[in-house]
Amino acid sequence: MSRPTIADLAKAANVGISTVDRVINGRHPVRPKTAELVLEAAERIGFHGLTAIKRRIEADKPVIKFGFLLKQQHRKLYQMWSELLTKAVDAYPDAHGRAIVRFMDDLSPDKAAAAIHALSREADVIGMITSDHPQVNHAIADLAADGIPVVTMISDVSAPERAGFVGNDCAKKGRTAAWFIAHLNSRPGEVAVFVGSHRYLAQELCEMGFRSYFREAAPKFRMLETFATMEEPQTAYELTKQLLVSQERWVGLYVAGGGVTGVMQALREDRSTAAQKLVVVAHELTNETRAGLAEGLLKVVLSHPARQLTDTLVRSMGDAVLNRGEHTATAQNILPFDIHTAANI
Repeated sequence: MSRPTIADLAKAANVGISTVDRVINGRHPVRPKTAELVLEAAERIGFHGLTAIKRRIEADKPVIKFGFLLKQQHRKLYQMWSELLTKAVDAYPDAHGRAIVRFMDDLSPDKAAAAIHALSREADVIGMITSDHPQVNHAIADLAADGIPVVTMISDVSAPERAGFVGNDCAKKGRTAAWFIAHLNSRPGEVAVFVGSHRYLAQELCEMGFRSYFREAAPKFRMLETFATMEEPQTAYELTKQLLVSQERWVGLYVAGGGVTGVMQALREDRSTAAQKLVVVAHELTNETRAGLAEGLLKVVLSHPARQLTDTLVRSMGDAVLNRGEHTATAQNILPFDIHTAANI
């Protein structure tokens, strides 16, 4: 049986012979998707020049500098995101990727806007977690005008110029937290929500879903005012200690933002019946929250699927760069969230 020819390969890939010639010999650029079609067809028919095609496609891949703007570097959660995002960039198949990770210790909107502008001088595209604020949104609009796409991660912003969002359905997440607290308590009582900041849309939506569930399905529970931890464990620790003393009927806490380690520390120190019976629901499975589940300090952890989120974010960012100039809608990637308890960690 004769070996497949270039004409056979062109027919299998549904492209012209000249296109196959360009892919093999690199005389002129070919769209990455077209080159991949030719490669897939070559593998399928056993084309003898497969190695040359792979080498040419690899050489022709663009270089993309992926910039990531995360929150406090001292928090293990954001160290985890940094590691996973870097691995996702290394594995990105459509370009030679370089990960540039920057952290913000000062979360104020003016500092966030300055950090966005600073990162834009190093990166081709930016993925970030930040608050929703006019100064932040103005920075995103500036970058969009300069051709630098911004994709939000975990918490969205209201800037229409953003290129996409990757995260959970946060209203559903909040309702799920409420469902667990309502069903794990033998009798109604007072419930509270800790958010990191009132400016994070994800946390605001989580709180809305949480409150709406109790209004609709468990009205005998009484909602306390929402408390902001400013993403600091010490603040969460002090709030937890205060509520354990002041609220005799406190039965449920939803930690929708940062500070869960402070909550766990307060519960470790307070061995009262009220503290031991408190149903706490938190976010993100880390080594710390895993320990909290094992100790019984946390009852449920609602977590982003970490690898799926980082892979999806990098793919969305890469698409925004490779399709730059084309009229594409904002890419909304809503991922399912994982539910963890002491029984399944």
